Amino acid sequence: MSVLPAALVCSALISDGTGMKKRRQLNLWRRPVRLAVLLLLLGMPALAQDAGDAVSRHYDGNPDINGVWQAINTAHWNLEDHNAAGGPAEYGVLTTMPPGVGVVVGGEIPYQDWAREQRQKNFENRWREDPEAKCYLPGVPRATYMPYPFQVLQGTSHIMIVYGFAEANRTIHMDKENPEPPPIDSWMGRSHGRWEGDTLVVEATGFTGQAWFDRAGNFASDTLRVTERYTPTGPNSMMYEATLEDPNVFTEPWTIRMPLYRRLEENVRVLEFKCVEFSEELLYGHLRRREETPTGNDP
Repeated sequence: MSVLPAALVCSALISDGTGMKKRRQLNLWRRPVRLAVLLLLLGMPALAQDAGDAVSRHYDGNPDINGVWQAINTAHWNLEDHNAAGGPAEYGVLTTMPPGVGVVVGGEIPYQDWAREQRQKNFENRWREDPEAKCYLPGVPRATYMPYPFQVLQGTSHIMIVYGFAEANRTIHMDKENPEPPPIDSWMGRSHGRWEGDTLVVEATGFTGQAWFDRAGNFASDTLRVTERYTPTGPNSMMYEATLEDPNVFTEPWTIRMPLYRRLEENVRVLEFKCVEFSEELLYGHLRRREETPTGNDP
């Protein structure tokens, strides 16, 4: 490669000053265009990745939601926005409620006045009155966002969800065009489901009215109706929504919303949390026969 003498280069630059000015102006115009093209090219892999992240399909064509899932939030302690709260002093920080952002759409549960007062009483007596402390079944929707994984077993006519806490489980009946009324009230209720596009919609009724929604004492009555929506948002995530209606407790229906994530560990599984033995003292301790203190008057 030959190199031009410096004098010739300088002469060419001087003689072509007008052309250089035009090129500078052209380059100033080209730079933002090049930058825009570069950003577009950089974004194309992300767009392609989103397209490639299409939800996997079950053999019936609906989204495949089989697997082990878990919520990652503080709804287990309180569905609404909340500050940290202390527990029994003798246990230090182990029984405290961590602060957290709520999952209630709109921010606040629309309680009737009497129900809001009852919720406060529940909170004050939570260490003995929370059904979780007694190892009762968690109910719907509480089972979804407890700090334990749960497993979805998907069929065409039925979908089963297995939870670890208290060996809770529920069957979602997908084969009933006209949902049947629950034969009896229960902690987990009776669930009927259907697919609306890629969203699994589940309607659950027939509850006992004894379950709480969290450790803060949020609650409903036995007329509660829960409409859940499970919408896949990627290969390993879905958005969960639950709309709760109970005219005996709330002034209007309200909704919670949170993402759920698929657990990806090779050895992940739902383990049974058989908690009854840990609640026996709380439930039945007062019935234990106790030795009477001698009075000294016995023969």
